[in-house]
Amino acid sequence: MQLNLAYRGRSAVTWSPAGLAVALAPNLRRDRVSFEGVLRDPLHFREAVGALHDVVVSDLRYKPRDHSAYEAYKAQEQRREAELRKTLTQQARAAIHESLPELPEPYTAELEKRYRRLCSTYWKKRLEYSNFLMKHDPELWRLLVPCDPVITIAPDCLFFECFSADESSYGCLTVERSAFDREQDVALGTTNVDYSWTLYEHFQRMRSYRETRFLVDPAGFEVQAGTGDGYREEKIELPPSWLRGFLQLQAAMSLPMRRVPVGREGLYNILAYLKRHRAARSPRAVRFELEPARPTWAVLEPWGQRVRLGDAPYDGPRSEIIRTWGRDRLQLLARLLPLLESAEVYLLGTGLPSFWSIRMGPLRLILGLSGWTANDWTRASALDQLAPPAEPDPATMTAIAHAFHTDPALSFDRLRTLTGAQPPALAVGLNRLALLGQVIHDLPAGLYRWRQIMPVTLSAEVIGPEHPETAAARQLVAGGTVKVSRDETRPDGLRVLEGRVMTTEASLLLDGDGRMLRGRCSCSYHFTGGLRRGPCRHLQALRDAANAATAARPTASAWYAALWN
Repeated sequence: MQLNLAYRGRSAVTWSPAGLAVALAPNLRRDRVSFEGVLRDPLHFREAVGALHDVVVSDLRYKPRDHSAYEAYKAQEQRREAELRKTLTQQARAAIHESLPELPEPYTAELEKRYRRLCSTYWKKRLEYSNFLMKHDPELWRLLVPCDPVITIAPDCLFFECFSADESSYGCLTVERSAFDREQDVALGTTNVDYSWTLYEHFQRMRSYRETRFLVDPAGFEVQAGTGDGYREEKIELPPSWLRGFLQLQAAMSLPMRRVPVGREGLYNILAYLKRHRAARSPRAVRFELEPARPTWAVLEPWGQRVRLGDAPYDGPRSEIIRTWGRDRLQLLARLLPLLESAEVYLLGTGLPSFWSIRMGPLRLILGLSGWTANDWTRASALDQLAPPAEPDPATMTAIAHAFHTDPALSFDRLRTLTGAQPPALAVGLNRLALLGQVIHDLPAGLYRWRQIMPVTLSAEVIGPEHPETAAARQLVAGGTVKVSRDETRPDGLRVLEGRVMTTEASLLLDGDGRMLRGRCSCSYHFTGGLRRGPCRHLQALRDAANAATAARPTASAWYAALWN
């Protein structure tokens, strides 16, 4: 998807005898959005924006060790072998030519060899240059980040959103309107803001003894036809994985989660232990042990180190154990520990996204993490299994949109009152709006906020195709290659499925809502990731075929009851 951005000048921090001014240049391609106010506590804002910046530039994807010396040795050996092979080949051809003089001279494709060699050199050097910029010139590499941050001016707060370079971490900084004095020229809405490495460095110079004025520059919208001074336009090609991952995150946030309170000491102990220790073997998970009315413990694997998260009791309905991966990304919260007043983590399930909320007075940072670093939101097909099994009702969607036009921040109960929709239908509609980038769920506040992430209306085609395993499963069912040999319901309500998909044997254990609890398959996709990466095509095909045969497809009511109750 191509996104057009137009700015008048660049965002900057300026000094004057009256104090310091933070001016953010908004995107001229969107509706007018502006705000001006004086920050009461610049230091809190500086540290929170710094943490948000760390999320933007974070890239914890696997980076192999430096084997340059070994590679040079291998290249030397390959050249020696190539020279030897070339000499022997020439000698053999010369011998053949002498014995058969009537044959023409052998053809040598030197041009094609040179072309292939130069292409290989070009792409190799291009990748090396990109990695070099990431390490040694972050300012230039920062220009490669897919999209500028998004800022939303709401009636009760301002919030900034960003996505990490490796598409596995999401950051949302919320600043309550009470954090500002002398507000003026407020225009509600959502827009992209110009953000650069230089602006980040200027943020670090903010001090408490200087007045800091925050400005989303409304003058930027006075530019017409691109004739104003400092006008610049950018066309950014958003990767499909970036956009789909960002929006899948919004859909995940709209689902009910387990809320676990976290104390400052508990978070510090986790970060300090992970900073001092490095796991040499699997598993490398954080295991949350949840028991109602009792404090929550986190266990750091593989050491078995138990950390008490706080004194506040867990208020969930039942005892359970949830494991999450990719814990190194939690180090992004380290700089906020001195300012932390309260914290909590929202858990969706084992191997599923988690959201850490850090409150610092009128500021709050939400760090969203995928189930594990290597698996971004795009490949998290387990999220697809939690999606509503039914399409939203058009009338309900229209009623929800009208309700948000009246008030851009509403609770679930208030939406029920305004729309008159039943809870399952309302939950399906909100989940779809979140997936389309229209709605965001403010977890700590318990509010759904109307926020259009793009200046255009998105559709399922724009977001991107569904997961390849899901698409392949649909083709397997349509081709009649699935044979269900066992389909029975146990006394405890769990459903057992066994069968053959083409030549692959598969078995499944489903709960009452049709969600997969355990599975067994001999394919490589399931062998390497199990259900943590989402079910393979054979397991999905087995379930879909059984549901089609028995007409047991879950309804929206059953989906709502299973998740919300």
